Amino acid sequence: MMKRGLFFVLFLLASTSVHATVVSRIDVVGNQRMDAESVRILSGIKNGDNVNSETINNVAKKLQSSGYFSSVDTSLNGNVLKIKVTESPIINMVTVEGNDEISTDDLKKEIKTKERAAYDKSVIGGDVQRMLTLYQRKGFFGTKINPKKIDVDNNRVNVVYEIREGHPTYIKDIDFENNKKFRSRTLRREILSREHAWWRFLTQFDVFDEDRIQYDQQLLHQFYMRNGFLDFKVTNVQGNFSPTREYYSVKFTVDEGNQYKIGNITIDNPFPDVPNRELYDALTISKKDVYNIDEIDATVNAIRGVVADHGYAFINVEPITDKNTEKRTADIKFKIQKTNRIYINSINLLGNVRTFDNVIEHHLPMREGDPFSLQTIETGRQNLMHTRYFKDVQMVPTRLADANMMNLDVKVTEQPTGELSGGIGWSTINGFMIDAGITENNFMGRGQVVQIKGSIAEYQRQALFSFTEPFLFNRELSAGVDVSYTEYKYSKLGGYGYDRDSFVVAGRLGWRLTDHWTQTMRLSASFDQNYDLQLGGWNKANLYTLGTNLRYYNLHTNFQQNTHTGIVGDLGIAYTGFGGTNTFMRYSADITGLVKFFDDRWQLKSSLDFGYLQSLESDNYIPRVYRYFLGGDSLRGFDVAGVGSRNWYYRSYSLGGLWKLNGSTQLNFPIFIPDEYQIKGFVFADYGILGKPPHREFTYQGQPNIIDEDWRTSVGFGIYWNTPMGPMNFSWGWPLKVNKYDDERRFLLSFATQF
Repeated sequence: MMKRGLFFVLFLLASTSVHATVVSRIDVVGNQRMDAESVRILSGIKNGDNVNSETINNVAKKLQSSGYFSSVDTSLNGNVLKIKVTESPIINMVTVEGNDEISTDDLKKEIKTKERAAYDKSVIGGDVQRMLTLYQRKGFFGTKINPKKIDVDNNRVNVVYEIREGHPTYIKDIDFENNKKFRSRTLRREILSREHAWWRFLTQFDVFDEDRIQYDQQLLHQFYMRNGFLDFKVTNVQGNFSPTREYYSVKFTVDEGNQYKIGNITIDNPFPDVPNRELYDALTISKKDVYNIDEIDATVNAIRGVVADHGYAFINVEPITDKNTEKRTADIKFKIQKTNRIYINSINLLGNVRTFDNVIEHHLPMREGDPFSLQTIETGRQNLMHTRYFKDVQMVPTRLADANMMNLDVKVTEQPTGELSGGIGWSTINGFMIDAGITENNFMGRGQVVQIKGSIAEYQRQALFSFTEPFLFNRELSAGVDVSYTEYKYSKLGGYGYDRDSFVVAGRLGWRLTDHWTQTMRLSASFDQNYDLQLGGWNKANLYTLGTNLRYYNLHTNFQQNTHTGIVGDLGIAYTGFGGTNTFMRYSADITGLVKFFDDRWQLKSSLDFGYLQSLESDNYIPRVYRYFLGGDSLRGFDVAGVGSRNWYYRSYSLGGLWKLNGSTQLNFPIFIPDEYQIKGFVFADYGILGKPPHREFTYQGQPNIIDEDWRTSVGFGIYWNTPMGPMNFSWGWPLKVNKYDDERRFLLSFATQF
């Protein structure tokens, strides 16, 4: 038996040696661009190698898969291996045609087929699939892409991707099933997808996107978790295309579960030098509150901030929830994991190619050697992001081995800081308007701000140049210069009754007093030409003013809803004189309080504004162009400069006042239009009183003028729209307390800046 097995093995070896051939030469034919030696190297075979039929087939497959050849034929003639190739064409040009919805640049980012590369059908097929995916994300599920090969000379081809985009697939219906606690209309507002409507042309949220539908499920889960439904889940999502694939309907089936309230709250604090009182004071939740996952996260961050301020970095706060299904309560324990106190060893700035290091350092509240504080580091990141110099800012701490020290890498990704702005509009105050401007917010990488701006309106024209140095002498001092020229054509507008041409040069210096208080000093020279209807003719006036302003700013903002909670206030005093045409003091004070509520979609705003002029000349006279007026934006329901003392002859023109006090209370609320359009309704109540003019104005041509210091009030409603040009207010106001000679205006359209 062993003899037979040995004979069989010898037979196989002999058989193999009979079919194997030693290659003595490799001939390459058909190649034009690639030399023969390169083909031999790609084949993997060299003279002296043993080859058989399987080896020859593998050579053909290997050369074919290289992408350089459209066909490969291999054969063995005696000891000569013959390789016959047909080279793939070289791509001369790659173009895209028929695309409107997606730019050519965006499509070419998905195209791997490149010019001067070999033509490869498999690569082109991948290009088509990636571009189709891009179209499907925009909702164009009917898009067809046909790649064409056009032969040109010298074995070159042009590749053309012909695109027929078709129509987007709109979301026709969004339905919910088994939702008993919240209406479907409420749930539709919480997700990103929207049902199709003609007025949604500015957004793509009503176009079907499978990834967005997946994200909608997460948004639903977050919404229910914010409202105490800890057991909520989406059990099924069913979607259907219409036969033409122009519309898509989706239904979310949900299991809401029960609502839970917060039970006992405890904090497991392992740090003896971190007072428990500070930790419990940081809680943003209370017992018997409805469970809210956002507030739980906020409490975790607050606890981490308190502990980090005591020098303990990299702590982990784990909220442990213990549900009681019978009582429908959830006890929460915040467990803090102990670490040692850590200090900052070095701060490394990375990625700032254009922005100077010292500019970044000025915005960082921490320095080398300071205790490591997550809250301070996050404040620094926010400060850098608020500069708008950077697209992204990352704070990356690295622990030093065997030390209580930390290196901090500040990684920034710079972005363009120049802005070119322009727009057109119309308002009842300024009429038709055109404005344009150029602003550079990080000039030469030094954090300096340079602005050139101009506007032309029916009743006003303005040109402005402004320069700001935020860190004068490398200190926390901001300095700047402003140069402006303004023409006021107010003799044709409302109750002003004057024209004014004003050229102003001003310098300013500002500094921070505390985290919320800043102070600014301003010195200006104004060279005016004023035309007063009562005086008749133009009068020149040179005003030199030195003033200071204290500002308090403390707002917590929801940037998505553009709502705020907090207070903004200003106190100002300015002296005009120094040998100028007029000498007077100006005192000013204003305060605005804001509160956001109902998921930050509602906002209550109340403001109060006071101004007082004190003449320092013997006749106590201050020209009308520098006095206070009320009406228009400052007192809705009345025309601009529509209230206050009147000339007996020019009854339509206000004499203005030497002081004013006016305020407003306004409630902003969402309306039926989706939030993404940033359109909200509001109701308001305005009030104000305008002081008397100088005594010289009590009579005119021997006749007594109409002099009053009466309160005016009004109420109304309106629509606020945060357009790309800026906020617009459409308001309708009705005066409640009015004098017979006041000028009323029911409708007001104005461009305004809101906090």
